[in-house]
Amino acid sequence: MITQSVKNENTCSAVNVSFVKAIVDLKISKLLTECNIRKNSRKLAGEESGAKRSAFEVFQFLLMIAFEGYNLYRFLGSRKQDIACSKSTYHRFLNDCHYNWRRFVTKLASRVISYFDSLTCESRFKAFVLDDSVIGRNRSKAVELLAFIFDHVTGKKIKGFNLLLLGWTDSFSFVPVGFNMLSSAKEEKRINDIRKDIDKRTSGYKNRMAAVMNKPDAAIELIHNAVKAGIAADCVLMDTWFTNEPFINRVLEEGLQVIGMLKDNKQRYYYGKRLLGLKELASCCARLGAPSDYLGSVVVRTRNLQIPVKIVFVRNHNKRSEYILILSTDCTLSDEEIIRRYGCRWSIECCFKVGKSLLRLGKEFQPVNYDTTVSSTALVLTRFIILEWIRRKNSDEKTICELFFVCCEDVRDMEYSEALKQLLSIFVTGINSGDVTISENTRVELLEWYITQPAFIRSLCTDLMQETGLIESTANHKPEKKSTVA
Repeated sequence: MITQSVKNENTCSAVNVSFVKAIVDLKISKLLTECNIRKNSRKLAGEESGAKRSAFEVFQFLLMIAFEGYNLYRFLGSRKQDIACSKSTYHRFLNDCHYNWRRFVTKLASRVISYFDSLTCESRFKAFVLDDSVIGRNRSKAVELLAFIFDHVTGKKIKGFNLLLLGWTDSFSFVPVGFNMLSSAKEEKRINDIRKDIDKRTSGYKNRMAAVMNKPDAAIELIHNAVKAGIAADCVLMDTWFTNEPFINRVLEEGLQVIGMLKDNKQRYYYGKRLLGLKELASCCARLGAPSDYLGSVVVRTRNLQIPVKIVFVRNHNKRSEYILILSTDCTLSDEEIIRRYGCRWSIECCFKVGKSLLRLGKEFQPVNYDTTVSSTALVLTRFIILEWIRRKNSDEKTICELFFVCCEDVRDMEYSEALKQLLSIFVTGINSGDVTISENTRVELLEWYITQPAFIRSLCTDLMQETGLIESTANHKPEKKSTVA
């Protein structure tokens, strides 16, 4: 038990040090100020009257408490409570409707992504990933904007919120860039409505109005805000719920391509002049004799807006008689590239899993106020972004900066011929000094190697070979053939 406790303390200490360094490198204090999270307040617990903590210090405490093994309630009742403020301090901080948490997450993500872009070439594939996940609050009754949400996992309606998340990926890292804690757009499905005393000029009121938007409108708003923040991407990766003709057209208007999965339903597309369903298009691909791992692909046009799209039919390895449909608005991509790019969408599922299982998404606080629902979600996404920042800094060799580029230049500038000549020079020096001795068999092997090389290599090695006395003239020399045993 003692050893395990010491190990946990060391682990927490290392995490804290890494987080503090990341907070400084990313200049999070300045980002908080830009998002109006800047009021100085909150008296310190156990200190003299008038002592205050800044909003940044309160934020840093809430950000790192998840790695201490406590929730806020247990921490304030532990022996470490002297370093914390009172409970009301943190609740007032999380409930403040003037703080723009959604903008903070977008600005932090933009700063991290701009750094990740500097580590890769401009031609590398980058994409937005769009998906949603249900945050259940089944035991709650008085939560603001609480609604009945359909959970696709259980197939039932539950009480809670729908977390709509937009992320960015370069197939190596995933960074959340925007979110919306959706209630229900239908008033009859909302258990509680917006409270009446909220100031309509605040960010809290704007978040509440965004929470009752239709999901497609909310998704387009997230994409628009990400593009406006300067985050570069080639396309949007999404699942079957979003892959429909009206939504695809709205994404194209934002200047982005679409790669998404299709449902095998009654959707019909123009193939030439014929209007065919997906099953009929699949039979057309099968007649073309496609490879065994996928049926093939066809370029078609959507039914109403005539948008040219490419549909790839991928075989389901679990059931060979079925297939998976992947749609791409970029018809110039190969089938393999479309499949590879769509595979990057899985990173957002890992983000949801990490958030719920490890970072206490939807579990750390059980607020009644909608502002705390938004701020607690922003805290979880901030933890994920910083963890991704730390992982990339530790695993990407380009983060060693100038040393990496200097080493690359040395390797690139040294040609193959020069490297071979230097290696042979070391060998010749060893022979002349007597440090290296060669037998007759070794001499024959070297001569055979020398004669079988191309002319440009022999021209490099002639002087060296003659210097060691291995050869005098190779014009009339023919190596003995070795006897082979059948």
